[in-house]
Amino acid sequence: MASYGDLDAQIARLKSGERLSEEEIRVLCEKARELLVDENNVREVKCPVTVCGDVHGQFYDLMELFRIGGDVPDTNYLFMGDYVDRGYYSVETVSLLVALKVRYPSRICILRGNHESRQITQVYGFYDECLRKYASPAVWTYFTDLFDYLPLTGLVENQIFCLHGGLSPNVETLDVIRAMDRIQEVPHEGSMCDLLWSDPDDRMGWNASPRGAGYNFGPDVSAKFNETNGLTLIARAHQLVMEGYNWSHERHVVTIFSAPNYCYRCGNQGGILELDDLLNYTFLQYDPAPRPEGFHKLPRAPDYFL
Repeated sequence: MASYGDLDAQIARLKSGERLSEEEIRVLCEKARELLVDENNVREVKCPVTVCGDVHGQFYDLMELFRIGGDVPDTNYLFMGDYVDRGYYSVETVSLLVALKVRYPSRICILRGNHESRQITQVYGFYDECLRKYASPAVWTYFTDLFDYLPLTGLVENQIFCLHGGLSPNVETLDVIRAMDRIQEVPHEGSMCDLLWSDPDDRMGWNASPRGAGYNFGPDVSAKFNETNGLTLIARAHQLVMEGYNWSHERHVVTIFSAPNYCYRCGNQGGILELDDLLNYTFLQYDPAPRPEGFHKLPRAPDYFL
């Protein structure tokens, strides 16, 4: 194991916008895998904790998030996936989050999103970014292999259920999730796919999702799921919301989105959810960080939204 001194130095370099070497990333992903393999599919989380949504390679906005919410380990964090793709700094973003996980494993929880996938990252930017920055797909391989080990969901104090997408018609209880074999590429269908792809909807029951994966689930579905599992709230990410957070399903569900001015053109705020020792909540909203020099010369993000 690299000494904490080495890790602290790497984290300092990453925070300054530097990239780690290919070999440093290989070692980092190995250490992270050793930690993550022991985490449950329903990762138990204590409060206080700050819950965050999609980041999508917007590294400077992630730094703004830490400026607003506090640094690790002074603040505990739960990130609900989608660290890569679309933004121009997926490598820097995911490297920093994984380094923080390895350095402070009990202070930060990183869940899997639908973009933590080999197939999706080959289309939406992360694969191409790794090739451009390292002239080899090795770094992409290290990270996408690691993604298979990320927990699928988090549970704050047995009351607030956190995940990237939403519910599944095949998952009535958290024990069903606990029993899943998550260490695989995100499937195209089935329960694991649904947890990472589904969205809340105003219509009752289960409906087909326009995304082509997962489902749209109604207020009756989330109310029943919360009651069955003794939950007070489902917190999820996965959808752009203009204010950074958005309540739905009579406050049984909240969507949190932490990438301000998504794709550098959506004009939305970023949001995070702070939960204190007593599970009282506060939403913090923030605008995008200033763009670094030379930003306008970077390749444009793909147009299609997921």
